[in-house]
Amino acid sequence: MEVAYRTSIGKQRVDNEDYVDVFTNQAKQHLAIIADGIGGNQGGDVASAMAVSHLGHEFQQTTLPTPAAARQWITTEITAENQSIIDKSNQFADLNGMGTTLVAALYYDEEVVIANIGDSRAYLLRDNLLRQLTEDHSLVNELVKRGEISRQAARHHPQKNVIIRSLGISDDARFDLNTYPLVGGDQLLLCTDGLTNMVDDDRIQEVLLSDRTVTEKCDRLVELANDAGGLDNITVLLLAKSAGEVS
Repeated sequence: MEVAYRTSIGKQRVDNEDYVDVFTNQAKQHLAIIADGIGGNQGGDVASAMAVSHLGHEFQQTTLPTPAAARQWITTEITAENQSIIDKSNQFADLNGMGTTLVAALYYDEEVVIANIGDSRAYLLRDNLLRQLTEDHSLVNELVKRGEISRQAARHHPQKNVIIRSLGISDDARFDLNTYPLVGGDQLLLCTDGLTNMVDDDRIQEVLLSDRTVTEKCDRLVELANDAGGLDNITVLLLAKSAGEVS
């Protein structure tokens, strides 16, 4: 499995509140995490860094032999991290109200376990087609699901950045947790909305289908988001399973 990631402050923001990293545990398994901090001056960068670094540190101590074990571990750790962010927010006035989105992928030879909360996304490219695996926990997505606005209208809705679930905001951090099969040739993309608000899925698919290396693909996606205005921080992480890779 090839892995690369890139993060950019974008063209409009003063700080980068995104955080990204990949961790390896005692069994040589890998956990990729992206978080997008919420709260601006109220500590969004602190919340995203906490979520990624704390989960990563705990993961490094584990051996998780099956996806079922991974699911149980993720459930326990994300719940605990949600409370940690709340506690830190309550402890320091300048951090009050901070929170973060999260998308994480713990991958095995033939499966990947994905957890997400907020509007950071996971996509899978297979057989030349890009599919969004995660569901945005956002106001506009709820409007789309209810049929009140179209998906095209959602891209330009004035409240498109309003999320309805995140870590650190509520004691009830309801995150999604799903397991997907992996096959040779798959590409798994994790990203923040700084990419998806600027670059449409067709363009993302075009980049992933190119002959670029995984690092070059990450660079190109960030470049496209910045070329489109770079209105937010931009973070992308790409995992590629080679077509001839033996499970």
